[in-house]
Amino acid sequence: MRRKPPLYRDDLTRARNSRRVPTDVEQKLWFRLRNRRLAGAKFRRQSPVGPYVVDFLCVDANLVVELDGGGHAEDKEITRDLQRSRELEKLGLRVLRFWNSDVLENLDAVLTTIAEAVESPHPTLSHGERETANG
Repeated sequence: MRRKPPLYRDDLTRARNSRRVPTDVEQKLWFRLRNRRLAGAKFRRQSPVGPYVVDFLCVDANLVVELDGGGHAEDKEITRDLQRSRELEKLGLRVLRFWNSDVLENLDAVLTTIAEAVESPHPTLSHGERETANG
């Protein structure tokens, strides 16, 4: 039986607010993930996990999918994202990160990577590795 990540009520309001105003990229990916459209997996959008609100969460696969815009390319944000991924991994979650441009330009490759992670029983990425649809 897979362990479910802890959810904290304090972050529910923040998560709900984030769901009300999604980015265009989040909307595009969510359309393909929602209602078990990808590999039959149930995803949640803007879900609280530990002290964070993650972009997409598949509890059954212990998988988090994060979308990063251009601001995440700055040194400070890279360090922060790496720490965030490590903390989520300590909770038993796998973290896939995609650049917004990957979702916009290579959606099929992004979906293939996510589907493989959902269907894979073991993590295939090393800690902190930034996954992109281009490999």
